[in-house]
Amino acid sequence: MLGLNRQIYYRSKRKVKKNNSIASKVVDLVKRIRLKQTKIGTRKLYQLLLPELQLLNVGRDKLFDIMRANRLDIKPKKQYHVTTNSHHRFKKHKNLIEHLEINRPEQVLVSDITYIGERSNPMYLSLVTDAYSKKIMGLNVSDSLNANGAIAALKEALKNRNYVDLPMIHHSDRGLQYCSHEYQRHLQENKVLCSMTESYDPYQNAVAERINGILKQEFILGIKINDLDLMNKFIRESVYIYNNERPHWSNYMKTPVEMHQQSEIKMRTYKSKNSTESTLDAINI
Repeated sequence: MLGLNRQIYYRSKRKVKKNNSIASKVVDLVKRIRLKQTKIGTRKLYQLLLPELQLLNVGRDKLFDIMRANRLDIKPKKQYHVTTNSHHRFKKHKNLIEHLEINRPEQVLVSDITYIGERSNPMYLSLVTDAYSKKIMGLNVSDSLNANGAIAALKEALKNRNYVDLPMIHHSDRGLQYCSHEYQRHLQENKVLCSMTESYDPYQNAVAERINGILKQEFILGIKINDLDLMNKFIRESVYIYNNERPHWSNYMKTPVEMHQQSEIKMRTYKSKNSTESTLDAINI
């Protein structure tokens, strides 16, 4: 009567029901991962859920469609707070890694400080990260921007080294914390060469900036913790998940810990916007 074949009609209804069932199962899988990694992106989810998605016959494009339809895709929010004071009397060091090929763990450690608190209760996170594997080696949560937090993160990173007999470079911006006598003394005592950015180009410390962004966007955003000790525990739990469970595009979808355990894989790089020279990957980590 409607000009539509009955068989086609019921086949279409069964297909819609089947697709809705698959989408529901995919949403449940995504929510399971996001209990720990609340802001993890769809590409990383696809890698983590690949065996289950293959059983459901869901490819990457279909996963993107399901995520969008259920409003599960992530729209990053920009946050900017100045934590670098490079106008000081301490010595500023040359950039030693600008043309360096990084091909193993603990060849270069990169450091940065980022703001994680609120205006009424400021807190600052100091991170020391391995540039090759993107593994966070040391951290400190502080309520001050003095050098103590950065020094504590450095001490932890040096304590956690696996390749202590190999030479290492420490790279950072020219902030007061990294140029201070105490920070430089720890580098010298551990025979670590000091390297610093020589301009305000964020690409010169791209890995450190990007790791800060990942933690803030995927783990910390929306979390309101006013107690310093509690924030420290939360950050350490987040870093454990980040190091051990979160795959990285620049690690060929290996976790930082997996990447840190070998040196055969060549790290991915990208071309900076202002240069044809190869620079540390900062876009799709």
